[in-house]
Amino acid sequence: WARKIQLNTAVETVREIAKRPHRPAMVRVSIRSDGSVESMSFDVSSGVPEVDEAIRRIVESQRPYPVFPPALARDYDVIEIRRTWHFDDAVRLQ
Repeated sequence: WARKIQLNTAVETVREIAKRPHRPAMVRVSIRSDGSVESMSFDVSSGVPEVDEAIRRIVESQRPYPVFPPALARDYDVIEIRRTWHFDDAVRLQ
């Protein structure tokens, strides 16, 4: 998931976000076994509404996410991913 976000986010988008003073946002995304997004929320906002909205757009623009492998789908209907988002010359999720 993180690799898809990091590799497929437009450089122009990242540069625009990086220019705005903000703190790293902690984002929680719940992905269903079919690759759809169940929910997205901010545990920690970037402090800049436009940056938070850009993060939402990035998550939405990468849909659909890969379908869970059969072994994972047998055990889980939804997985929750929490990552801290950093923007400089690329988006970096930790």
